[in-house]
Amino acid sequence: MSVVSTSVSPSIAGGRAQRSPQPGWPARGIHVPFGKDRHNENELMIWGIIPLSIKVSTADTGGALFLFQHKDMGKGGPPRHVHHEQEEWFYAIEGEYRIEVGDERFLLRPGDSVLAPRKVPHVWAHISNHPGTLLTALTPAGTFETFIRDAARLATLPPPEEVARAFAAHGMTVVGPPLPIE
Repeated sequence: MSVVSTSVSPSIAGGRAQRSPQPGWPARGIHVPFGKDRHNENELMIWGIIPLSIKVSTADTGGALFLFQHKDMGKGGPPRHVHHEQEEWFYAIEGEYRIEVGDERFLLRPGDSVLAPRKVPHVWAHISNHPGTLLTALTPAGTFETFIRDAARLATLPPPEEVARAFAAHGMTVVGPPLPIE
């Protein structure tokens, strides 16, 4: 098998050349092996507490989609916040998650998903007594990948005012604390 390194790759049907649907987007599949990160950064932790594994980078889709996973996550989650320009989708793979979108409350178990529309406050937390795995997608991606990668450079959770500034710098507003965990 050969690796195609140009913007043209063979089509599965009939051997025709297939061009990328958008300039700058790949015209080939992007494979991320199990347990790996898109950028081979396999040990990322947001603020030293939330595991992060990027599966589809913003650059892979010309900014249309960002997909990442929180694997082997302990209890907890981020503060209640609003994305002003993105929808955020959550899919529970392992464990249970409490998610609030606006004034709606959801309990996600493996196989369940929920969409948090843009401009609607939401918050989530892993609540199981054993590690959990959550798959999350944002569309359009905006600068969220930069936000989350910057947060992964910090070994500890910064003070609330610094967290709020980081959210604001990437088109989000913190509007409340994380969900309490029992």
